[in-house]
Amino acid sequence: MMLEEELIDLMTSCLQNPDSSNISDNHARIIAIGGEIYADGGSDALENFSFVLKNRIVQEIEKDPSPLLSLWHGLADDWPR
Repeated sequence: MMLEEELIDLMTSCLQNPDSSNISDNHARIIAIGGEIYADGGSDALENFSFVLKNRIVQEIEKDPSPLLSLWHGLADDWPR
């Protein structure tokens, strides 16, 4: 659950402040967390997290985080589906 909250915070920050000086650090952390998620649960876990993240972020700030989810491309041969 902590990774989910961290991802929501990071993605929300990136979406609301696209010109921020720490955007590359946030992107790097999003990729690292994706790697942790994949290591723990494979592509199914990435799929589940992406669904939850998209729903929460769209609901909270009305912005689509899909472009940020593309940072996870390449983590697994079968991601994205």
